[in-house]
Amino acid sequence: MQQYISRRFIMFFMILVAVLALVFMLVHYALDNKGADPNDAAATTPVEEGSADLAADTPEPTATPSAADPYDAVKNYWSESQLTQAWGPDQVVEHLFFHPIIAYPKYAFYESGASESQRLGLDDWMVTVDEYNKILQSVYDKGFILVAMEDVWSEVTDESGTHMVRNTLMLPEGKKPLIISFDDVNYYPYMLEEGFTSKLVVGDDGEIWAECTDPYTKEVFLTKDLDATPILDQFVYQHPDFSLNGAKAIFSLTGYEGILGYRTQIDSEIPAGTEAEFEANRQKEIEAVKPVIERLKETGWTFGSHTWGHINLAAESTDLGWVQKDTEKWLDEVGSLVGPTNILFYPHGARPDGDDWHTTGPKMQYLHDKGFRVFASVGINSFSYIKQDISAVICDRLHPDGTTLRSGACIQEYSKFYDTYEIFDPIRPDLGNTWPTS
Repeated sequence: MQQYISRRFIMFFMILVAVLALVFMLVHYALDNKGADPNDAAATTPVEEGSADLAADTPEPTATPSAADPYDAVKNYWSESQLTQAWGPDQVVEHLFFHPIIAYPKYAFYESGASESQRLGLDDWMVTVDEYNKILQSVYDKGFILVAMEDVWSEVTDESGTHMVRNTLMLPEGKKPLIISFDDVNYYPYMLEEGFTSKLVVGDDGEIWAECTDPYTKEVFLTKDLDATPILDQFVYQHPDFSLNGAKAIFSLTGYEGILGYRTQIDSEIPAGTEAEFEANRQKEIEAVKPVIERLKETGWTFGSHTWGHINLAAESTDLGWVQKDTEKWLDEVGSLVGPTNILFYPHGARPDGDDWHTTGPKMQYLHDKGFRVFASVGINSFSYIKQDISAVICDRLHPDGTTLRSGACIQEYSKFYDTYEIFDPIRPDLGNTWPTS
C-alpha cells in the first residue's frame, strides 16, 4: 500500500513539474513579444548579404509574404466621406523633384576621389539623406498630401475637341496636394563610386530595399535607410494620411545605362566576340528588374520618360531625327518594361523647340504624337499651362538641392515646404550662401 501511494505521489509530482514548465514557457514568450509589431523588423533591420559579389549577382526575386500587404492600409486610409475639400483647377498643385540622394555625404563631398567639378555637381543638384528625411517630415507637418499625376490631369474629348483638363481633387480638410518625382533613378556607374546606393531590389519581406556598398568597408548590404525610394515607402507606411488613395511618386527614367540599377540597355559599343554574352546578361537583368517594377507599381509608384539619352531637347543640334531615334529607344528599352506613360520630364529642364508654351514645333508635335501629354520642366514655382493647339499641359517643378538651399532668393519660395536653415546639412562643403543676414 505504501509503495502504491509513493508511485502515485511521484506521478503527480512529475505532472505538476511539466505543467509548471509549460506555464513558464508561455509567460516568457509573451514577455519577449510584448508590443512587438511584425512589420518593425522589415522597416529597421538591414538585410546583409554574405558575398561581396552581390553587386554583380542579381538577387533572386522573392514572393510577397502571404500576410496582409502593409500597403493596403495606405490605399484605404482615407474614406470617400472624409474627402470633403474640393481643390479646383485654379488652385496650385505643388511639385517637388529630387535626384538620387547622397547616402554617404562625407565620402561623396571629401573622400571619394572624384574630381572637383564632380563634387561640386553633387553639391549643386543633390540632397543628403539627412536633408531628404527632414524635407519629407516638413512637408508632412505643413499639411501636404501626396497625389498622383494622373489624378491631377486628364485628357477629355468634348464639343471643343480633345484636350487636357485640370481635375478638381477631393482632399481631406486642411490638406494641400503635392506631387513628388525623382529624376535619373538609373544608378549610373559614376554615382556608385561617389557615395550612393546601387540598385532597388525586392526583399524577403516583399518590400523595396536598396542595395548598397559601404565605401569604407566594401561590405554589400540591403537598406531602407539610405535611398530615397524605400525611405519614402517607410514614411508613408508610418504616416498613411500623407498619401491620397495610395499615391507615392514618379520615377523619371532615362535608358542609356539601364533602369533602377539593372543594365537593361542595348550597348552599341560591344567588343567583337562578346555579343552573345552581353545579350544573355542583358536578358538576365531584364528578368531581374521585372519584379521590382511590379512591386513599385503595386505600391503607388508611377513612371515617366526622361528621354533615353538624357538629351537636350532645346538644342539646335538635337534635331528631329535625333529626338525620334531617342524616343523609339526609350519606348523599346524602358517603356516596354515600365508600361505606358504620358509624362515626359525634360532633361536639363530644356524645352523642345525652345518655347513649348507658346510654340508647338516639330519636336514637341512628334512627342505628342507618340503619346506624351504632360511635359514637365524645372522652374521657380509649380507653374502649369494647358496648351490650346494640341492636347498637352506644360508644368514646372521645384528642385530642393544644393543650388536652391544655398540661395537666399529661394528661401521664401521654398518656405512653404521647409525652413532652409533647418534643412541645410552642415556636412556640405563650405562654399558659402546668399542667405539674408537678418
